[in-house]
Amino acid sequence: MMTKTHAYQRAVADFAQDFPEGNFEQGLDATEAQSRLARDGHNELTSPTTPKWRIFLRQFNNLIIYILLFAALLTILMRHYSDAIVIAIVVIINAFIGYYQEVSAANALAKIKAMMATQASVYRDGMRIDIPASDLVVGDVVFLEAGDNVPADLRIVESDNLRIQESALTGEADSVEKTITALSGEIPLADQHNMAFATTAVTNGSGLGVVTAIAQATQIGQISTAVQAVKPRKTPLMREIDHLGSSVSYVVLAVAVVLFGLGLWLQIYAVSALALAVVTMIVGSMPEGLPATTSVILAMGVSDMAKNQHAIVKTLPAVETLGSVDVITTDKTGTLTENQMTVKDIYLESEHLTVTGDGYTPSGQIMLDDQPAPLTEQLSLFLQAGYEANDTVLVSGEQGFEINGEPTDGAFLTLYYKQFNYETAQPETEIDMLPFDSDYRYMAKLVQLDSGQKRLFIKGSPDKLLPLAQGDFDEAHWNQVVQALSLEGKRVVAVGYQDVASDVMEVTHELIAQGIHFLGVAGIMDPPQASVVKALQEMRRAGVAVKMITGDHPLTAKTIGEQLGLADNIQVMTGQEWEALDADQQQVAARTHQVFARTTPQNKLEIVAALQADGQVTAMTGDGVNDAPALRQADIGVAMGIKGTDVAKDAADMILTDDNFSTMSAAIREGRRIYDNIRKSILFLLPTSFAEGLIVALTILLQREMPLQAAQLLWINMVSAITIQFAFIFEPAEAGLMLRPPRSNHAHLMNRHDVFQMAYVSLSMAAVSLLAYDWLLSVGADQATASTMMVNIIVISKIFYLFNIRTNALAFSKAFFTNQKAFAIIAAMIGLQLVLTYVPFMQQWFYTEPLTGMEWLVAIVVATVPFLLAELDKVIRHWHTRWATKQQA
Repeated sequence: MMTKTHAYQRAVADFAQDFPEGNFEQGLDATEAQSRLARDGHNELTSPTTPKWRIFLRQFNNLIIYILLFAALLTILMRHYSDAIVIAIVVIINAFIGYYQEVSAANALAKIKAMMATQASVYRDGMRIDIPASDLVVGDVVFLEAGDNVPADLRIVESDNLRIQESALTGEADSVEKTITALSGEIPLADQHNMAFATTAVTNGSGLGVVTAIAQATQIGQISTAVQAVKPRKTPLMREIDHLGSSVSYVVLAVAVVLFGLGLWLQIYAVSALALAVVTMIVGSMPEGLPATTSVILAMGVSDMAKNQHAIVKTLPAVETLGSVDVITTDKTGTLTENQMTVKDIYLESEHLTVTGDGYTPSGQIMLDDQPAPLTEQLSLFLQAGYEANDTVLVSGEQGFEINGEPTDGAFLTLYYKQFNYETAQPETEIDMLPFDSDYRYMAKLVQLDSGQKRLFIKGSPDKLLPLAQGDFDEAHWNQVVQALSLEGKRVVAVGYQDVASDVMEVTHELIAQGIHFLGVAGIMDPPQASVVKALQEMRRAGVAVKMITGDHPLTAKTIGEQLGLADNIQVMTGQEWEALDADQQQVAARTHQVFARTTPQNKLEIVAALQADGQVTAMTGDGVNDAPALRQADIGVAMGIKGTDVAKDAADMILTDDNFSTMSAAIREGRRIYDNIRKSILFLLPTSFAEGLIVALTILLQREMPLQAAQLLWINMVSAITIQFAFIFEPAEAGLMLRPPRSNHAHLMNRHDVFQMAYVSLSMAAVSLLAYDWLLSVGADQATASTMMVNIIVISKIFYLFNIRTNALAFSKAFFTNQKAFAIIAAMIGLQLVLTYVPFMQQWFYTEPLTGMEWLVAIVVATVPFLLAELDKVIRHWHTRWATKQQA
């Protein structure tokens, strides 16, 4: 069986055979390049687009909309044009809401395409020329130097201190040294040190690379394909609402067919009158306000989160999904950590110093035994060595302190400025610099002090500097220190110096090999964000698990996980170990492990999918290009707004504008509150719709004149209901919201008691409305007046019922005043009812007549009946709960 040979496994000599005399600078000849371009196509990423007209049309692909459109058509045929216009307006409003959500969603594929380099420097026919990056072909030899973006996936064949920043793909904070040595075995992306990947950036040195993959075949192209392949899932609430809407629609249609057939058989009405009555029943029973009401509550939640929680939610249903999240999978670098390397430990000859403050902002202190450390000569030399043996710059900008260069070097600059003033500190006079070299793994600078003495400062890998130490030096002790820091997941850098003769003008490896005065080592890490620890504690109390998925080393990732408190016992798995599992084993591993290290973008996607297959509602947070497929796959993808790449932000459903993971805790709390309020609004909306349908159905069965017109029913459902239901937008969270576990992914929106309550509220509302209607007709009122009073009875019943459904406490308790905006909304609703009742053009459109004071009084008294029944039910339930609690005790 043939096994695939990866580009990183092939020796440089294998690539050299493709060029005359093995000379890479000969490159491809122009004819061959054109042939390959014609065969393989351009080095461009492609993405499909959906026409906006199609997006708009598919908003009508909904059973409730189909039924309403059919009802509108029937009313036109029967020349009830005002009814048809009102129905059409309702349908169009819903369509525009859905359309706006879709067209404002991100196009991650377009952003990935924009990241590709536009120009490439290649060798063709023995000459180095610049060509459009889109014209690159496999086999081209590309010249790279600092400042370039890598235009395709390359196998490095020549390297002169070449370093490439790959954090967007791998999650590694530091740029990576590139070598030409062939690698063996299956190597994680982050460890493929002889490869350069499209869209990454060259930070140091220069080199040559042979193109091994272009367009969709590159690592970034595979991510683009993965993003394109992921089909977003409907949120749990949207699935439940769709199911509820479909179920209600089928029931209403079935009842309508039965009533129409029964009416024909009994010959109750003329066919046209019967058809209009059935259409009226359908329009009254259909919860057409359901999608609009849900959208309004979600939209207000989105607005509140943007203003108060630093979270921009791009799709309305996503805000509710937060409330049902079981697990959050998250990138480490820049999400849980600062993405700013920080010196945390300093080991000198006889002292262990700790350093406070995180990130590149030079605030904090060097501590000894929990007290500010004295600035000894040895400590001063240590700080100066790290500061001088450095080619990075720390600058203060609008977003705070930032570095231009290497994160590890930035950590030493920040450490220096914690002891010496940033504004006044001045470097020594530089004579020569030896840049970091991957073979020697150290960097050095020769300076001249104010005294005239020339001094060499050096910092680098301990295994390179320890053997160079002079004098009475305990190398075994320092190896133990290095090992201990490494076991804590910290990067260890050694520091030293040497005074040299006055005639030395150049730093050479031979000069350094003569020996150094060893000063000590620094333990460096990308520290956890302080606010994250508290947020994770709250999430654990709320039953939300957090999984870290990172390209980092397993030991580093586990250490960060322990510091964050991800779990009491951290279980770690690498990407290679994950890939060895079958689908069932992956589901178990995803559930039982908290840290996944050395992962690829595909691993991240598979971990999220495994959690979803295990029945868990999954959120994913990240900031890099490598996070995009998993962000797209997750039930809700969350990107960092400041440090996040455009690709990550566009693939996500929500963006944290402050890059603060702790915002997730507040967002989950808000999501749970919104879900509760949507559930309350639905339990509030449906009984009214059913009551209206019952009124029409009973009227048909009793062979009586229709009491309500279709336009009146639409007024109640769409205008009245939505206005009253604004109150649920402002409903505060129930007590103990973050102490209860996430709701089950399979939980139904309504339980058996909810159905029971909807039934008796609907029946009582329909019954009292019909009784009041009959009473008013019996005392001599005309049909229009009785119909107007019935509309107002239903609306006033809703107002009373609002106070029952909005809280689990009794309506007239201290909870009565917790939502003061509800009173303003009710006042507005009463105002609209007065407009409906007394304004002439409204009377014409909605077939209403003015009411007397007595008729208003009757309407108010009758409307309290459903409310009183619901409150009695609540009292009984509270009593039963207390009784059951006592029995258990």
